[in-house]
Amino acid sequence: MKHFKCTCENVLFFGSSRCLRCQQNVGFDPLQRQMSPCGPSTELKLCANGQKYAVCNWLVPAEKASRLCRACTMNRTIPDLSKTNNSTLWTKMEMAKRRLLYTLDELHIPMPSLSEDGGTGVAFDIVSTYADPSVTMGHLKGVITVNLEEADDTYRQINRQQLGENSRTLLGHFRHESGHYLWYRQLSDLPWDHPLREAFRAVFGSESKDYASSLQLHYRRGAPLGWERDFITPYAASHPWEDWAETWAHYLQIIDGLETCESLGIQVSSLALPLVIIPEEAGNLPPPLMPDPQESGRFLAMLQRWICLSSVLNEISQSLGESALYPYIITVPTARKLRLAHHFAQSWRVK
Repeated sequence: MKHFKCTCENVLFFGSSRCLRCQQNVGFDPLQRQMSPCGPSTELKLCANGQKYAVCNWLVPAEKASRLCRACTMNRTIPDLSKTNNSTLWTKMEMAKRRLLYTLDELHIPMPSLSEDGGTGVAFDIVSTYADPSVTMGHLKGVITVNLEEADDTYRQINRQQLGENSRTLLGHFRHESGHYLWYRQLSDLPWDHPLREAFRAVFGSESKDYASSLQLHYRRGAPLGWERDFITPYAASHPWEDWAETWAHYLQIIDGLETCESLGIQVSSLALPLVIIPEEAGNLPPPLMPDPQESGRFLAMLQRWICLSSVLNEISQSLGESALYPYIITVPTARKLRLAHHFAQSWRVK
């Protein structure tokens, strides 16, 4: 994530709604990808959800008929705002969702809303499990359902401990479910023998494995012994689809994390910790995809920067008495999965 500047040259951030120096109202313009002034005398106005509920800081053209920004038009279901604290939780939800959309825009991966494109668009159901206990988080035919209570830090950490996870974040949920959505949109209709489907099976395994029974087995027995060698998280070991979604979420985290640090002037090459030398095989594409040495080199360089940077961030976090910010280990098998995720991201780009 980049940082931005106000017209008065003061630093603004992605979630800013007012400049603390000149006191003018500001918001994020998704068309120009910058922070801009907004108000009665400007060409941009705040999204209606920002004006009415203070949950969004994205802008829309003043003459636009729709009062909602692009991110908010993707909402199919929003929380019951008459309930105490739901507005606060929804605000956190929207911030995480907008950050996901920003990263996908940076990758030039289009995300049309389901209302715009009924075939391949995406919609979000943000639902409280207190209101409907049957609700579970997941993706189905373009609709991503997210549990509102996951925006509550205590609720989420209880779930993290019960599920034995090293980390559980709201943004991580959105990244994970976007992986399921993109699989559905980009890969599910391809022929079984399509090179991308074959490459997927070569790295992640066959998606024909029964999904429901695989998850039941995972929740009953947990991840297999030694899962760390081949999977980025224990949950990734449950089924190739979940392995893909967990890998995609980590790929987006790498993209966002490196952009954030480099935008703030943190140059990995100047850090005291030497770069980790990753084996060249970690950058190889699986058959039947053709080798791309130049792109593999760029991927390996990016991964090296991330491993170095995440190590530094972990040390800083632990020096403050906190847990590691990135409690994961990237092995050669998981790096090859990230390499395929990188290839997919490149192939899905729309310029």
